[in-house]
Amino acid sequence: MSNKLHLLLLEWYDTHARVLPWRQTKAGSREPYQVWLSEILLQQTQVSRASSYYESFLEAFPTLQDLAAAPLDTVLKLWEGAGYYARARSLHRAAQIMAESGTPSAYLAWLELPGVGRYTAAAIASLSTNQAVAAVDGNVRRVLARLENNANPSEDWLWATATSYLEKDRAGAWNEALIELGATICKPKKPLCLECPIAKHCLAFRANTMLSVPAPKARAKVKLVKAVALLLHFGGEVYLELRPKNGLLGGLYGVPLESISTTLEAALELLLKRYTPLHSLGGWCGEVSHTMTHRQFEISVFALESKRPDLVRPTTRAIANLDRKILKLLESGLPVTSS
Repeated sequence: MSNKLHLLLLEWYDTHARVLPWRQTKAGSREPYQVWLSEILLQQTQVSRASSYYESFLEAFPTLQDLAAAPLDTVLKLWEGAGYYARARSLHRAAQIMAESGTPSAYLAWLELPGVGRYTAAAIASLSTNQAVAAVDGNVRRVLARLENNANPSEDWLWATATSYLEKDRAGAWNEALIELGATICKPKKPLCLECPIAKHCLAFRANTMLSVPAPKARAKVKLVKAVALLLHFGGEVYLELRPKNGLLGGLYGVPLESISTTLEAALELLLKRYTPLHSLGGWCGEVSHTMTHRQFEISVFALESKRPDLVRPTTRAIANLDRKILKLLESGLPVTSS
């Protein structure tokens, strides 16, 4: 690969890289714990939101040992709102493994940890110890596809091409420079080609195919899920169940739900029999819509006053955004329609 291309991109990165809390401004390696934490957060969270979570986690858990020793409920509560909660569970489990067995230094060792895939392992290894491994995320995919004018890059092609472009002396900075270029200049719909430091090396720019390369990936269909929620409440407290660890929103607390397989009335009856001996309902109190990647939830919410001994304040439990929306129907003081 062209040494000129490497010099141009690294020079641009050294000058224009965004100031982010997990980036070290001075030359040298980064703390593996901080790199790992930031990369897990960035897997499914935008940079602006990940930054605030990153700082909150470091404040709560300054060291790997602090995170490993914390109860899972505490970690999930801090993760609240970030979505994809399996990441938080994997983060906690990986911290416990590293606290016992030591922090990895090599790419293959990072790959063995829960929640760490091929890209994440490569990013951590290259950024924390400058190990010469290429890292391919969505941004890098787009940059490489345009550099080579490849509209349909395969996974094997992407990783082989990323490895061939790798600047081994500054592997971490090179990987991050490609990511930075994709995030700020080589954008999906409106690439800023005239500001790109390596535009003259880009085959898609020469062919004017930037907007069609790479070709859009086929999106999975969104599944519609209709359900009934039951709000058992009294005096500002509610009943929240702990969802199974391996299911959707696993490890979090939430309002009792029942999917509607036949009729709304049948689903509601199942909930009533399961959670209360009463057979009369306080009433319908609203509808909630919520989107989770490939699922669209439409939930009919019913409320019932109950003096169960296991009611809690919602703020004391880690709950998902879906349940926050449901609970807001109570918080808003909307009138409950009698049934």
